[in-house]
Amino acid sequence: MTFNPLEQRGIPLDRQIRNWRELNVEPIDPNHADPYTRCRIITMNGIEVEAIMFSHHFARVCPDMEVKRKLAEVRYTEQQQQKTVNWLLPGLSSVLETTIAYEQVAVDLTAWVARMEPDPYLKQAYQFGVLEDFDHLYRYSNLYEMIEHRKAEKIVDQLTEVIPGRPTKYHHRHPADNVREPYDRQRADPLSKLHALTIMSAEQQTMNFYMNVGPQYMEPIARQLYQEIGLIEEEHVTHYESLVDPGETWWERLVNHEYNECYLYYSFMQQESDPKVKAIWELHLNMELEHLHIACDLMRRHDGREPEEVLAPALPNVLTFEPNKQYLRELLDTQLDLTTLGAGYVREAHERFERMQEQIHGGEEPPSEQVIDRHREMFGGEYRLSTEGEHPDPALREHQRT
Repeated sequence: MTFNPLEQRGIPLDRQIRNWRELNVEPIDPNHADPYTRCRIITMNGIEVEAIMFSHHFARVCPDMEVKRKLAEVRYTEQQQQKTVNWLLPGLSSVLETTIAYEQVAVDLTAWVARMEPDPYLKQAYQFGVLEDFDHLYRYSNLYEMIEHRKAEKIVDQLTEVIPGRPTKYHHRHPADNVREPYDRQRADPLSKLHALTIMSAEQQTMNFYMNVGPQYMEPIARQLYQEIGLIEEEHVTHYESLVDPGETWWERLVNHEYNECYLYYSFMQQESDPKVKAIWELHLNMELEHLHIACDLMRRHDGREPEEVLAPALPNVLTFEPNKQYLRELLDTQLDLTTLGAGYVREAHERFERMQEQIHGGEEPPSEQVIDRHREMFGGEYRLSTEGEHPDPALREHQRT
């Protein structure tokens, strides 16, 4: 059955404020929770943060006091949603454990979107980016065993492999080469708009997370690795946000944001295994349905258009967290040596790329390489979780630990 959020009414806005007792949600158990429950939580936190910041940016350029007040009212409930969602994460988890979960989100969310994306250019953008997040997961997992003496399979389970992707040291590109061509808002499939907004929001949250937690570590190698990968997350946000058509009006963007939240809460409600978390997804969906109707009314009044002109007539198939192992291995086999030039992709290390490499590395191995070397020294080899056989690229296969 299809679900059209434009035909559904949610909880009236004046009944959406929750008290402290209601906001004091019970966090998931890090030792027994489904890893994909944690992934859904991290994803929705990023989606809510994007919704909040978009609303703030909109308010800063909006001269209409009535609209500003309505944005503020909706935004306050979005803040409560963000607190509820993010507070589902357990305080028992270390920053590095949460980091590994963030990268599992980036890998399996982006891989699923790449598989489902109908536009070839957008699909390529997601395929390119996911091989870099895949490598970040591998680097952080080696750091995790080094400084916490624990293994990443306790976090990712057997759902996501931990093996090298496109080596992190090659992710550092000239900023101009991180800007992609946007989709055309008049012709783009509505699903493409949801994909772009979702991945942009998730990568933005990862960038923000690393910006803040990186210096909390005492170990120099940890601080350095967060600094390096944090800079790459800036590249990724530039990469993904440039896919969105800048010609969209503020009202169009507003309804896209609200529709996307309905899509994701509905998707996650369908597949959630934890009943307490599922109840939150359902509650938030019913809140977002009302937020969507408010955004649609604002669009009609101030943009002179019907929301049906820009939104899908019904939600697409639910966005699903699931293993993407074979798909990722196909990409490792065919796209590992890609870099970017302008808005496209090339295989040769062109002059601008090489100059950036010289500037950022300064003739030294970056932290992402140092962490693997130090892990080999400590444990006699790398940390990997390879459930599907040898690495597709012979050059990235590892000698067994001694």
